[in-house]
Amino acid sequence: MKTIPAFDIQADYDRIHRTFPGYKTAPVIGLTGNFQDGNCMLAEGYYQSILKAGGTPFIIPCYDDTDALINTLEHLDGILLTGGADINPLFLGEEPIKELHGINPRRDRQELLLTRLAAARQIPILGICRGIQTMHAAFGGPLYQDIHSQMEGTRIKHSQELDRSYASHTVTIEKDTLLHNLFKADTIAVNSFHHQAVKEAAPGFRVCARATDGVIEAMESTEYKSMLGVQWHPECFILKGDECMMPIFHWLIQEAASFKEAKRLHNRILTLDSHCDTPMFFDQQIDFASRDPKILVDLHKMTEGHLDATIMVAYLKQLELTDEALLAATAKADRILNEIEAMVAKSCSYVDIAYTPADLYRLKSEGKKAIMLGIENGYAIGNDISNIERFRNRGVVYMTLCHNGNNQLCGSARYNDEGLGVNAFGEQVIKEMNRVGMMVDISHAGKQTFYDALNISSKPIVASHSSARALCNHPRNLTDDQLKALADKGGVAQVTLYSGFLKEQGMATIQDAIDHLNHMVNIMGIEHVGIGTDFDGDGGITGCASASELINFTRCLLKERYSEEDIRRIWGGNFLRVMEEVQKV
Repeated sequence: MKTIPAFDIQADYDRIHRTFPGYKTAPVIGLTGNFQDGNCMLAEGYYQSILKAGGTPFIIPCYDDTDALINTLEHLDGILLTGGADINPLFLGEEPIKELHGINPRRDRQELLLTRLAAARQIPILGICRGIQTMHAAFGGPLYQDIHSQMEGTRIKHSQELDRSYASHTVTIEKDTLLHNLFKADTIAVNSFHHQAVKEAAPGFRVCARATDGVIEAMESTEYKSMLGVQWHPECFILKGDECMMPIFHWLIQEAASFKEAKRLHNRILTLDSHCDTPMFFDQQIDFASRDPKILVDLHKMTEGHLDATIMVAYLKQLELTDEALLAATAKADRILNEIEAMVAKSCSYVDIAYTPADLYRLKSEGKKAIMLGIENGYAIGNDISNIERFRNRGVVYMTLCHNGNNQLCGSARYNDEGLGVNAFGEQVIKEMNRVGMMVDISHAGKQTFYDALNISSKPIVASHSSARALCNHPRNLTDDQLKALADKGGVAQVTLYSGFLKEQGMATIQDAIDHLNHMVNIMGIEHVGIGTDFDGDGGITGCASASELINFTRCLLKERYSEEDIRRIWGGNFLRVMEEVQKV
């Protein structure tokens, strides 16, 4: 656009359409408006900084309609929580002190809810001044209502009187933090206009910068989330042509672009988690249609994480091998499958049972989530091989041959000092699974069982939730030789998000899972790997702690420069290829 009005809109319109495409795509950043006296306002520096960094600013006015709020979030790629008035301490369970300044409870309510909803959807968030406090308060972190009366010690001046585009004090940045990486400096000069502040880091965050008097000036996520808050006003500098704070805005736009691309991919491809144990919580009266804190997989979390489908298993703990115990195991498997079907039926407008890969693609096209049925532990069939066909006829797509402990079919990876493999009855079971079109799953199987199953099965087999033993020496994991052998027979191995199978010491992170997947790709080839989270069966790691965070895995894959086709394969394409082949009977 010309800076001097030409009064010729047609010329501007024609200029836009002179080439195709007529514009550059850019992530859309929602900026919270400063609502006061019935007006919604936004200081110019906020949206100019977003524009300068390559984003498209979108102002979010203050309103109470939660449906509108969620619809807004569905179209945003990032959030900027802007500055403004004090936060009402009543939202934090505190009474106001006399030093409290002006508040706007309506804005507080909207922004606190907005922050929680955006974070659940993994939308990148930048908080500025009041914004860092909003981000902090949304996750239960305490605030100083007034640093001068509530903080011990002597304060520097945190509400400067000189022009807003000039720095007035310094902050010290912690090493090995996002902020340090952005500025490549231990100390930077900032401006300051506040008297409230973060008191201590909320769960899931760490302090990454402080003023010389100890006031917290910045914090960032410790859970691999794109969340950063600063107490100063970086947006003020750009209005005087000073780009010293642009690294913060470039970070937001970069994260938003990654999130935008991940969303685009999830809209184009089918995403399948090949193993979850949510039925283990049925006795706790879970509600799959609510955002139930007791479980890691429900309709809300699947939607937030852009997960299309999961294979939900009937898990059978390994008990005695008496006739009575075996009959009880079969009955329990049927009961769990019944409960899964009943759970799905309650929300049939939004989710359905899928029996084939074609069902999965159909349900995605209809805008529905999909549940497939699996059985974890061949213990479920007892001594009656006819149960294989019966379970298959009711929709079971795979069965693990065993769990933790030897059973009537084979030797397990755990508690198998004898090194047992597949016995005669187990061989019959594998052949019957081949015949009826049920996938043979060797997760939890001992090494000898693994190789026996490969030799016996006439169809490719799968490891629905296993990782690489070369990176984590656990008997449940697969050696490189096993991975190669599995790939040679056309099978797939699904990296699991179970911390103990990813890292021998400490809590595993999403980067550990990516390392395992990369290793498995290098050993097996891209055509033989996938993801089986083991959510609700003790699966869940930092950065990918529930189904709502699974889009973060895709963002990591993009960062690793996997192509769209590669990501399609990883997110279920490989697993469904095997399923299709097995189901051809």
